[in-house]
Amino acid sequence: MGKGIRLLVLDVLKPHQPLVTELALGLSELEGVDGVNITLVEIDKETENVKVTIVGDNLNYEEIVRTIEEFGGVVHSIDMVAAGKRIIEEGETPQDKLEEY
Repeated sequence: MGKGIRLLVLDVLKPHQPLVTELALGLSELEGVDGVNITLVEIDKETENVKVTIVGDNLNYEEIVRTIEEFGGVVHSIDMVAAGKRIIEEGETPQDKLEEY
């Protein structure tokens, strides 16, 4: 039965080295982590802005942040979090429809 944090989506700024593959593998080894996706959002001369999505059971946010920092990254924001027995799909709101215009 699921408990605690089940999904985290983080906005992370990291240097080019180590590679995102290394960061993903490092995060995937943490207790409770079932999967890690890292998507490149923006790149400049010295850094990469990436979206880190982590799913699992009872994720330890502090340990995840510590691991990201060990790889030279900084968490800018928590963009999404899900907790409880299951992950609920995000519903559409009237504000979402306004963004289309």
